[in-house]
Amino acid sequence: MNPGWDFHAIAPIIVVSATIVVVLIADFFFQYRGRFKTEQIASFGVLAAMIPVITLAVDGTTRTMWGGGFVVDPYSLVFQGFFLVAAYIAMLLSVDYIGDGDYYQGEYYVLLLTSLLGMMIMASARDLVSIFVALETISIPTFVLAGWRKHDVKSNEAAIKYYLIGVLSSAVMLYGMSLVFGLTGSTLLRDIAAKVGHLDSPLLLVAGFLTIVGFAFKISAVPFHFWAPDTYEGAPTPVTAFLSVSSKAGGFVALLSVVIFGFFPNADMWQPVLWVLAALSMILGNLVALRQTNIIRMLAYSSIAQGGFILVPFAVAPDGAAARSSIEAVVIYILIYGAMNLGAFGIAIAFARRTRSAEISSYAGMGQYAPGMALLMSIFLFSLAGVPPFAGWFAKLTMFRAALDANTPGATVLGAIAAVMSVVAFFYYARVAREMWFHPAPEGADTAPVRSPIALNAAVGICALVVLVVGVYPQLFARLGELAAGG
Repeated sequence: MNPGWDFHAIAPIIVVSATIVVVLIADFFFQYRGRFKTEQIASFGVLAAMIPVITLAVDGTTRTMWGGGFVVDPYSLVFQGFFLVAAYIAMLLSVDYIGDGDYYQGEYYVLLLTSLLGMMIMASARDLVSIFVALETISIPTFVLAGWRKHDVKSNEAAIKYYLIGVLSSAVMLYGMSLVFGLTGSTLLRDIAAKVGHLDSPLLLVAGFLTIVGFAFKISAVPFHFWAPDTYEGAPTPVTAFLSVSSKAGGFVALLSVVIFGFFPNADMWQPVLWVLAALSMILGNLVALRQTNIIRMLAYSSIAQGGFILVPFAVAPDGAAARSSIEAVVIYILIYGAMNLGAFGIAIAFARRTRSAEISSYAGMGQYAPGMALLMSIFLFSLAGVPPFAGWFAKLTMFRAALDANTPGATVLGAIAAVMSVVAFFYYARVAREMWFHPAPEGADTAPVRSPIALNAAVGICALVVLVVGVYPQLFARLGELAAGG
């Protein structure tokens, strides 16, 4: 029988897979001084994979393979494009950081690309088995990347904590998926959706709870977040940026796919859990971020809080066509969050090259001797806070609009929590800006102009351009959200 291969549909995955093989082989032949070429090959491969994504988007045809377990549609293409761009920016952030240290460069990019491959598959996966395999393909390389500074105790601690929690979450999620399979008789999401709405079993609620809890570990939602701050602080900063954006988004896409295409007809098995996760993530993430003195740990708790904001439209999604507003809001928020967070980490990397410190107090006086860098950091921070005219305001707007459109008591309460926590978030973002613009530089600090590498500047520039353009003209991402939601 025809196995249903459509090589155009899987062309982006083929290109990324081929790039992994080429980088791995090329690394054996380059001398130590030429190892930087592996980054060039990896970057070229990621950009090349964008070509079939664009051609598939222009074609506009929904392509289904392998009995419905793999689907290429606007939803998957939007996220595949996002993952490719985010991985490319992560590589730009990494090239000088990895090149300057005593690191294995070829292996670094192989692991980064392998995690990207899992994300590409995840965007199109419509089967519990393929979703689980894709999620593990995302996670396992990042376990190694988190401990890339092998002589650093904190990096080793980060990798061990991340690995142990990752294994636990996989076990919980797989057990939940096995119960779903036992109750519905299928791992295909479309078959599960056709049956869960008619099942009235307490075991189904347990299955949904365990599956979602497994995903909650992956997206560092409270109370399953405890690995994230230590892992983010101990891992190399470019890896932290990749984890906080690409890996986190991969977990959200997995959760989004399972709920939308599988569990959606039975709201009782997913909506209460997501409501609690969203509320706890926003509250704890923002309140703990207020107490942080390290910029990386602050951004880690900020990432937890932002995950809560992303969950809000999802947790209150109503039945029927009105659910499209919630799906659009989640997609738009993820896209904008990626640009904001990668840009903030890019500035943190650039500034740490000078001070060798991640303490917020070391940012004092940056506005005097590095005004351009301070301005960009302020843009990213205020965008994360949702201040116009930066892109973050539109992400917050779509989130609140989805909560209002749901028009339920639960949505109203969650929207109120989000509003209060948005105000709280402004204070810790503004605290960093206050240090940069209104406090003098520490006595004895090097106040010569800060010079950062070209690749790092390019990464930050791309993120700043997205934040500024989308903030002024949000229709760019609004249309992507509509397409992903089926519009």
